[in-house]
Amino acid sequence: MAEAGVNIVGPRPVAALHQPRPDQPRHGHGPVPRPSRAASGESTPCDLVTVPARQGLEAVDILRLRDGVGPVLHDGDCHTLGFLVPAGTAAAWDLPGSACTQAYGRGARAGRHETPVTGTGWLVAPEAAFSEATDPVVLRAALGEAARTIEAVDRCR
Repeated sequence: MAEAGVNIVGPRPVAALHQPRPDQPRHGHGPVPRPSRAASGESTPCDLVTVPARQGLEAVDILRLRDGVGPVLHDGDCHTLGFLVPAGTAAAWDLPGSACTQAYGRGARAGRHETPVTGTGWLVAPEAAFSEATDPVVLRAALGEAARTIEAVDRCR
């Protein structure tokens, strides 16, 4: 990279977390978010889509850019990410390389450090999420895009 004139030794810019603000125009990026029950401290029933961490992290980036990320969990070893999706998603989820399980009424609560799954932590906490759950159709598209990106990168190595 040095021969290309890129400084790889100096300080790296720090990326700010993308936090959509309801008081600013959204420039055509989908519907304005509705107030979430998670923000009020009330638990939102959900299901959980789990994916390998590499694909999940790519998908989180894609969803953040498009204002579509809901709360996201990581396992203790950071091998797996879990996206909270609306309750009932597990009944029809069939994306290869992922799994969707029922959370049996357990959901996310903003401002609380507890997660709905034992042994996990928040990658995107409910209060930092765009919505109380990630739309399954949007998540499916982001996971597909993430898989294609990873495949392209791996071919270039």
